[in-house]
Amino acid sequence: MPSLTQRIVERAKALPEAAPLRARDFRAFGEAPAIRRALARLARDGRLYRVCRGVYMLPVETRFGPCLSVDRAVEALAEMWGVTVAPSGGWCANMLGMITQVPIRRVYLTSGPDRRLFFNRQEVRWRRAPRWQLVAPKGFAGAVVRALAWLGPIEAEDGLAALERRLDGKLPAARKAELAAARAFMPPWMTGPVGAFVARA
Repeated sequence: MPSLTQRIVERAKALPEAAPLRARDFRAFGEAPAIRRALARLARDGRLYRVCRGVYMLPVETRFGPCLSVDRAVEALAEMWGVTVAPSGGWCANMLGMITQVPIRRVYLTSGPDRRLFFNRQEVRWRRAPRWQLVAPKGFAGAVVRALAWLGPIEAEDGLAALERRLDGKLPAARKAELAAARAFMPPWMTGPVGAFVARA
C-alpha cells in the first residue's frame, strides 16, 4: 500500500497547477496530525512548497528544475481565501512604460490582510489596499489606476505622458471606455489628468 506521503503527492499531481494544499484536503487519508507531519516532511524534502502556514503547493518539474507560476499561485490563493488581488502600482507603472526601473520584490495589493508568501526562495508580499486601488484587478484601467496611485499626484501627469508616448497617442476605444468607467472610483486628484489623457488619445 502506498505511504501517506506518496498518496498526498499523487493526489496533488491530479489537481490543477498551483492548487493550494491543506491538511483538510487529505482528511480521507488519515488523522490530521499525521497528514500535517507528512506535508511538512514533503516540504523539507523540496517536493512541496510551503507557501505560508498550513498551505502548500506542488511545484512543476521542468528541465531547469522544480518551479511554480507565481501568478497562477496568487490567483488560486485569492480564490481560496475569497479576496481580490491585483499587481502592485510599481509593477503596473513599469508594465505600462511609466517608469523604467523594475520593482525588485513581487508585491500584490489585496482586499484581505497583509501576507508574506514563499515560493521556494522567492518571497511575495500582499499588502492591504483601499477598494479604489483594486478596481479592474486584471484590466488596463485598473493597471493605470494602481500605477498612478503609486506615482502620486505630483508625477501622475508625467506618467500619463509616458504612457501616451508608448501608445503613440493611439488608445483603442475599448480601453477609453474602461478608463471612463474607472473614473468613478478614482480620487479627485486623478480624474482630471486621466480625463485629459483620454481626450487626447
